[in-house]
Amino acid sequence: MNFDVKKHLNEQKKQLIDLNDKIWEYAETRFEEYKSAKILKSYLADNGFAIEDNTADIETAFVASYGKGRPVIAILAEYDALSGLSQKGGITEREALVDDGNGHGCGHNIFGSASAGAAVVVKKWLESTGREGTIQLIGCPGEEGGSGKTFMAKKGVFSNLDSALAWHPTSVNMVISVSTLANYQVYFRFKGIASHAATSPHLGRSALDAVELMNVGVNYLREHIIPEARVHYAVTNTGGNSPNVVQSNATVLYLIRAPKMHQVEDIYRRICKIAQGAAMMTETEVEIIFDKGCSNYLPNRELGKVLYNNMVKAGAPEFDQNDMDFAQAIRETFSKSGGGSEELLTTFVDSKEFLKLAKEIQKKPLCCAVLPYVALNTTMPASTDVGDVSCNVPTAQFGMSCCAIGTPIHSWQMVSQGVTSLAHKGMLKAAEVLAITGIDLIQHPEVVKRAREEFEEVNASGYVCPIPDGVEPLPVK
Repeated sequence: MNFDVKKHLNEQKKQLIDLNDKIWEYAETRFEEYKSAKILKSYLADNGFAIEDNTADIETAFVASYGKGRPVIAILAEYDALSGLSQKGGITEREALVDDGNGHGCGHNIFGSASAGAAVVVKKWLESTGREGTIQLIGCPGEEGGSGKTFMAKKGVFSNLDSALAWHPTSVNMVISVSTLANYQVYFRFKGIASHAATSPHLGRSALDAVELMNVGVNYLREHIIPEARVHYAVTNTGGNSPNVVQSNATVLYLIRAPKMHQVEDIYRRICKIAQGAAMMTETEVEIIFDKGCSNYLPNRELGKVLYNNMVKAGAPEFDQNDMDFAQAIRETFSKSGGGSEELLTTFVDSKEFLKLAKEIQKKPLCCAVLPYVALNTTMPASTDVGDVSCNVPTAQFGMSCCAIGTPIHSWQMVSQGVTSLAHKGMLKAAEVLAITGIDLIQHPEVVKRAREEFEEVNASGYVCPIPDGVEPLPVK
């Protein structure tokens, strides 16, 4: 039977674009994606999926399933936004839609919509062929600073799958064949003694001084950790707005990244000592509160090759001149450094074929080609909780062009493009690749078997969840 994936996607085109634009409009942050999860579940339920709510005891997580038996193929969906990135859509200047509001600066509205559309197409194929196999759409909240998938992995959500597929909106079309950085995110909350800063400063013990001293100490530490590591921080509570009061409370949030989890742990322990030292110097107390963590990504080469073949088969998104003009106007808003365009080159510099094509692609406003599949033993300087999925089941993911070349993620430019034809065309193409690959894997269990063998060899030591017992997923504070 000749099943036309593109035809079935075109039949849903309006629904998927509406889904994309609605999730963009909702712009809900980690673990509060109530409306976004609801419309995704409604769309899937209307298309015959059984819905499991409150997966892993997370209100905005869900699993939508169709079919029976093995293999069980999962497509991951994300739909959370970022705080402080509100932006009007389809324009080329910075203008907030809502003051201090949220925005989809990582394109998760596009991510979730494409994944849901792909799952429905695979379901239609299963239905039309009567073939045994199960397709799941796993709704994964809280990727941005929440590591929702890690909490879900801790509860065993991914342990019964045969393969998992994911994607991400980017400015290029490529299989993501490199590892990522593992991380911990931890609050250091200092408690001191308030006092009048002029008449009785000697009676006060400044929590804000402790935060500042801790930050200085960590800055000195940076010289003495591995160069691949990253340590970021944000002072989330300065203790108030009154300079004539010795601040009795102050909090700093640290994000610690490194290629391997044991390296993150080592750096974390050293930072804890610095925090304790800052508390001793200021005679304050420090409470260390673990917020979240995620593992490094383990790309499955066997599944990656299947994804790449299907990306070539489907082709790149087809952008018209209006798209090109808008993308060029967006590019002109980037800094002189070229926005994020250099990241592509620095990540893959040891692949001559890739580098040559990448340089050619970056001369244009939009990516209209599929970059070669290159399996490299290198690490991308970013993190994703897809890493914890990949430590539980063979996993592959790809990027699809949904924005102007070099668009920095977590930027207003990314938000602006998220409801344009650039995003819509990239979303539909990503859905096509996911659907073709899901069908391929069900039709070819020998590929699933080889992917599992590779996974067991790479992950021989098994999975240890980086999130300690007792830590719960929390919304943005």
